[in-house]
Amino acid sequence: MFNKSKIINHYLVLLQDKIDVYQDLIASLTEDAQNDAKSSAGDKHETTLSKLHIEQEKIALKLNEALTQKQVVTKIDLDQQTDRVVLGSLVKTNNLIVLIATALPKITIDNQSFFSISPQSPLGEQLMGQEIGHTFQMNQVHYEILEIL
Repeated sequence: MFNKSKIINHYLVLLQDKIDVYQDLIASLTEDAQNDAKSSAGDKHETTLSKLHIEQEKIALKLNEALTQKQVVTKIDLDQQTDRVVLGSLVKTNNLIVLIATALPKITIDNQSFFSISPQSPLGEQLMGQEIGHTFQMNQVHYEILEIL
């Protein structure tokens, strides 16, 4: 048996670590830009500032994505009981165990692998709304829903 709250907490820690790294990178780039502004002038200065700004924008997009993912995972109701796969369901199939939430990396807890997928992903679309016992084929792999938490 697997613990849904342990899996969700693991993903929340993973996301918070990612958020912290992105925030630190943005702060560092902001500081670099301010230091460069104090010590430089001319075209080289403008080019450097422009590069720093572009890099900040890229990281800000990644930060927003991580914040959105954290919001999705945070909203999962741990006490939710349903006989159909919905957003927030932990689904055990004959091949893998997936959390229906947002696309996140595979994690391993107690020697068991877990995946977090978006309901809009191809596998998520096959699972959403289905019940225990539902079977389907995807990429030459046969799946059967064994359990929904």
